[in-house]
Amino acid sequence: MKLILLGPPGAGKGTQSVELCKRYGVPHISTGDILRQSVKAGLPLGLKAKSYMDKGELVPDEVVIGIVAERLKDKDTEKGFILDGFPRTVKQAIGLDEALKGIRSGIDMVIYFQTSPKVAIERLTGRRVCKNCGFNYHIKNMPPKKEGICDKCGGALYQRPDDNEATVLNRLKVYEDQTKPLVDYYSGKGILKKVSGDLGVNDLFKVLSGLFAEAKLA
Repeated sequence: MKLILLGPPGAGKGTQSVELCKRYGVPHISTGDILRQSVKAGLPLGLKAKSYMDKGELVPDEVVIGIVAERLKDKDTEKGFILDGFPRTVKQAIGLDEALKGIRSGIDMVIYFQTSPKVAIERLTGRRVCKNCGFNYHIKNMPPKKEGICDKCGGALYQRPDDNEATVLNRLKVYEDQTKPLVDYYSGKGILKKVSGDLGVNDLFKVLSGLFAEAKLA
């Protein structure tokens, strides 16, 4: 099961990734996480990425693709993986296809979470993030056991500065404009599936499980 999850901020990709990983025993691979890990470990590509990050510049596609490709060689990806936050552009998608040729077969399915602005705003303005481990909560949908404290590590929770209504609306528009070519690219390959990101966690998980069963991925 080799999946890519696409969708705007607040679409529920992160929540579904956690549940899918539990059910199907594959790792959730977030580009941001592995980029930070690569930098921290002092790996060659990580150090190259750091040289751009230190100058406040975007990390070039070829460096990001290389870091993702290295992660996909790890033993825990043998049964599959879930990519979240990558690729972001058609150039990255083509680079990923090339990288996978040297590792194993390509992507099985790309799932696009279509989400309404109203739902995305409600989810993001209610989101709280652990300052220590980065785990996400929601004040209504997934609150911590103790208000303001992370269940996992005891770190303090905070609201991201960009999780306000005006900024969220702008982020949704930017995402839609940037992602359309990527959606078209995977549609052309016949592996894109669209689901409603407005659904509740359990209902959406049932829809996804149905898609995997139909495609014989599970």
